[in-house]
Amino acid sequence: MASRRTLSRPLGATNKVNATPLLSPRAPEMPPDRAVPRTLEADTSRATLPATMKTIVRERYGSAEVLELKDIPVPHVGAGEVLVRVAAAGLGRGVWHLMRGRPYLARLAYGIRKPKNAQLGLELAGTVARVGEGVVGFAPGDRVFGFARGAFAEYAAARADKLAHLPEGIPFEVAAAVPDSGVTALQALRDHGRVRPGERVLVLGASGGVGTFAVPLAKHFGATVTGAASAAKLDLVRELGADDVRDYAETDLGGPYDLVLAVGGSLPLGQLRRLLAERGTLVIVGGESRTMMRRLLGAALKAPFVRRRRIVTLVASENRRDLATLLGLLSAGALRPTLDSVRPITRLPEAMRDLEAGRVCGKVILEVAPPSAAAPHSHSPAHTAPRTAPADPSAGP
Repeated sequence: MASRRTLSRPLGATNKVNATPLLSPRAPEMPPDRAVPRTLEADTSRATLPATMKTIVRERYGSAEVLELKDIPVPHVGAGEVLVRVAAAGLGRGVWHLMRGRPYLARLAYGIRKPKNAQLGLELAGTVARVGEGVVGFAPGDRVFGFARGAFAEYAAARADKLAHLPEGIPFEVAAAVPDSGVTALQALRDHGRVRPGERVLVLGASGGVGTFAVPLAKHFGATVTGAASAAKLDLVRELGADDVRDYAETDLGGPYDLVLAVGGSLPLGQLRRLLAERGTLVIVGGESRTMMRRLLGAALKAPFVRRRRIVTLVASENRRDLATLLGLLSAGALRPTLDSVRPITRLPEAMRDLEAGRVCGKVILEVAPPSAAAPHSHSPAHTAPRTAPADPSAGP
């Protein structure tokens, strides 16, 4: 399938002393003659770390226009932490929530009036630059992928137990797509949905970040899978292995299902429950609208009184064990992340707007380090999604 894959380049230099809005109407992309040099030491075990780094920040909640490229100190590595030199970072709906400050209830944790932590990014792939006290199993120069707050930066500090080793054969941009969406899909199906061979599974939001992992994972577990998305994205859902596809515009979504995985979207809770078999399970993931918040609250209140049916709301647990499980499937060819596009990190605002408008299939990957910093790879185990698909609010996180 055709795709738009942008060649990587380093973070551009700012046209202010500290920061500049990225790709806002009055701020063009950084000129190449002022770009950061492309030659970065590949062997981080012998590299001298810089005092500062470039990162994407937002000092307030809002649209993509609040994003800035800024110089800040390289993170200090505490006990049990690993400093990662970021090669690529994944963009999913969770980052959009943090940029917008939605749902508003989440601001209780992340800052009421403005973000407590200005940096963005949740998942990454790169090389170890330094390890903190007590860290075993990782050394400078190791290729890794996993979870880290502030991943949209040249360096990010991550807890060692939220990272996994990355084999040479898997590109950084492929690995960066896996942690957030892949682990969420895995836990939704295996732990909360308790999917079994032969069961019927419906994935709502099958063309989004979580959905494009959930469809092939459900097939891997032996389920019969129906994927729901907009009409323009149903071919992609078929490619992922769905046995049946449904257009969100249709009133009939089939059923009954043993498991319904609702990723984003805004279907009423009552309609979702009617899709379930007598002993079926509904797993709800993500969403930022008032309708979604009512669904989550309603699910929490009704769950104890719904006989035989289970209603679960999911917040994924970030851990190395599930990263290793997904890596095993990826290495064996049983799982292929769907990459919407690979773009330089300076185009994050554009990517955010595409994500918000529903124009993204799968995951957008942001390249931070130039290609010379990444180890050569033998194959690219990933789907590439079409970049011409129209807006699809059903895509989900």
